[in-house]
Amino acid sequence: MKTIIKKTLPLSMIVGLRFFGLFIVLSVLSQYALGLPGGTPFLAGVALGGYALTQAVLQVPFGVLSDRMGRKKTILIGLLIFAAGSVIAALADNIWMLLLGRFLQGAGAIGSVVTAMIADQVREDERAHAMAVMGMVIAMSFAASMIIGPLVAGVWSVSSLFWLTAVLSITALVILFTAVPEPPQIVHHYSEEEAQIKHVFKDKELVRMYITFLFHSSTMAIAFFLIPIVMKQQFGMSTMDYWKVYLPAVFFGIIAMGPAAVFGEKYAKGKQVFLISIGFIAASFALMGFTSSFWAFAVGAVFFFIGFNMFEPLLQSFVSKFAKVHQKGAALGVANTFAYVGIFIGGAVGGLLYQHFSKEGVAIFVIAVTAFWFFWIAGMRNPGLRANLFLDFDAYDKEKLAELKGMEGLMDFYVNETERLIVIKYDSEVLDEETLKEKMRKVS
Repeated sequence: MKTIIKKTLPLSMIVGLRFFGLFIVLSVLSQYALGLPGGTPFLAGVALGGYALTQAVLQVPFGVLSDRMGRKKTILIGLLIFAAGSVIAALADNIWMLLLGRFLQGAGAIGSVVTAMIADQVREDERAHAMAVMGMVIAMSFAASMIIGPLVAGVWSVSSLFWLTAVLSITALVILFTAVPEPPQIVHHYSEEEAQIKHVFKDKELVRMYITFLFHSSTMAIAFFLIPIVMKQQFGMSTMDYWKVYLPAVFFGIIAMGPAAVFGEKYAKGKQVFLISIGFIAASFALMGFTSSFWAFAVGAVFFFIGFNMFEPLLQSFVSKFAKVHQKGAALGVANTFAYVGIFIGGAVGGLLYQHFSKEGVAIFVIAVTAFWFFWIAGMRNPGLRANLFLDFDAYDKEKLAELKGMEGLMDFYVNETERLIVIKYDSEVLDEETLKEKMRKVS
């Protein structure tokens, strides 16, 4: 476990700092954008999710670029662009300049690159622990930002949050070049044609995960649009008092991540965890959208954070399990593209619905989405059935890998030259470990 933390923590800190910079404005941005010259509920929603539009457009190119040019160089470019967008947003004195800054922030689309680099650094059987480390760092960033954001904005201003984000981007660059090791050398068996982006859409389970990323992020954007506006306009709360809702919500959301990770990874109950999470999200909007009671609204916010956070330890891990080794950067890029499209759509649609139908219309829309989402996940195949086999060069012959191609139940295989390992991914319902070992064993 110590080795996993050593490999994963620096990269997790980079993504944690970046997410902290994004999260810290979420809790106050919609109300702030409404107050800028030219601000409307719709444009406030676009400001909330605007960075996600450019993030969505560039997520796949960044993922593919990282597969070819290298992870570190790609992360460097993304962080510099993100810092520039943060400075413009900090200087914004009208809604249009804020939108420009948010769009530029999103152009630094490195989320999938960092995740792919973590996946490069650890073995398949260690990936759940590695993703859990990253998930916990993001969760701590999220928790801190929900409390720090309203307090800093209340004492100084929302623009100060964007200046802080720019500084954190430079800090992440320092970590990248002082603490992150070079990734191992991986040799796979796929042709250039097989490595094209279209192939990450051929696995129907990957497609299910992409749509899940879309719904997960869109409901998040809608929630963060709705919560601060309702707290301000319906319950008369000041920015400094937002923590009274966010603190218990974040606390219970973090608590929920532990059981979700254990049941999803260790006990292979990922689909069941997802279905329960969707139920919490639907219940949260029913409470937040139709109550006049502050306490019922606060419980709804807690339910949302529980449902949202239960997904967090599993989403990236499941995509990396379904994707082949040469597709990891591209598949995670596609998944994160769907996520960022969801954030943009959620922010824009949430603002539009609120402008015309108030919070009740927003709640009805989300409940309808969660009903479809529930049945979409119900048809998903359990990713826990995809097992991994690790064979060392001393006892097993890597030249025999070509003989496995086309075997029923074989999902993927590759060679890790750095660690001198043959890695085979297979369907445990179709193939067994001993059969694969026998085929790969060296002849003495």
